[in-house]
Amino acid sequence: MTETIALIAGPYLLVTGLGFLLSEDFYRRMIIAQSKADPILLNLSGASHFVVGMTVLVNHWRWSTSAEIVVSLVGMAATLKGTGLILVPDLMMKSHQMGRHGLLISGITFLSIGAYLVYIGFFEYALRLSHSF
Repeated sequence: MTETIALIAGPYLLVTGLGFLLSEDFYRRMIIAQSKADPILLNLSGASHFVVGMTVLVNHWRWSTSAEIVVSLVGMAATLKGTGLILVPDLMMKSHQMGRHGLLISGITFLSIGAYLVYIGFFEYALRLSHSF
């Protein structure tokens, strides 16, 4: 299950991290616009994060290897973000005010975790395929 989730979450985090770094102005405008977003969209974003995070955690509560720890932490992060967006949306919107430095750190973090998960997912998947022949 670790490899399956890594195969799904890794590319998303990798692409999102690259987006933060390559389209910084767009993401800064998007973050600023969140404070004016329709409350229904914020609630739906919270629901999406919560459901994705809980799906990961229900299927993957493993803490033995570094890959398992990272996948479980990604599930926890999504669940916590969703919980925050549902319970305290005004507070969550205030916490998203970040400048260039914050976007750079977020981009590098997403890119690093995404690259690691892509490596784990595809490496383990390829290894499993090679042993099946």
